[in-house]
Amino acid sequence: MKRLIVCLALALPVVAQNNQDPNEEIQRIIKLKYADPMTVSNLLRDFRVATRFDENLKVIALSGRRANVMTAEDAIKELDVPSASQKDVDLTVYFVIGSDINDASATAIPADIQSTVATLKTTFPFKNYSLLDALSLRSRSGVGAESSGVLAHNRITQFKVRSATLEPNSMVRLDQLRAGLRTPIVDPKSGTTYIDTGITTEVVDVKEGQKLVVGRSSVDGPDRALFLILIAKVVE
Repeated sequence: MKRLIVCLALALPVVAQNNQDPNEEIQRIIKLKYADPMTVSNLLRDFRVATRFDENLKVIALSGRRANVMTAEDAIKELDVPSASQKDVDLTVYFVIGSDINDASATAIPADIQSTVATLKTTFPFKNYSLLDALSLRSRSGVGAESSGVLAHNRITQFKVRSATLEPNSMVRLDQLRAGLRTPIVDPKSGTTYIDTGITTEVVDVKEGQKLVVGRSSVDGPDRALFLILIAKVVE
């Protein structure tokens, strides 16, 4: 009889654990060894859990329904592997101008994106396409970065992302991408102001090596357009 009582006592904690309410609100703090906390936090957005992270401590705090938190924990185990901390993302954006005006001084389209511009011509039949500028930046996965350039007449090109996150199947997720042109307007009385032309997106998903047309924006009226062509490359 004593042996039976002991066996039942040992079994009780297991039964209690199996009967845990999946809808119970719980919290967990996960210590990461390899993966970037911001990257992991971004990837957990679809898991229906609230996340907070600290990059210095390399921890993520999870809160939500037990079932969702446990699923998120399993996902973190899959993500927190040595290779997760060794990759950067190289991003290049080409500023392409489409116009019906023939500009002899315009820069020709680089060979890398000629096929993409040829596809653009079938939808937007401008007579001429030229390269205004190209900006590149490198970002650690899960971290933001920005770059800028100065053109003639003090015009400024800008390219920035809040974060670039590596995802499965060679996909790169870009959060809060902003790329565009700032044109100065000088007024002797009020000083210099800028006209901003460009494209802002909340989320862009681009496959590594893909040449993606992010969007179009009018420049100096409807007869001249700015197109942004984006290329992403993962660096070991």
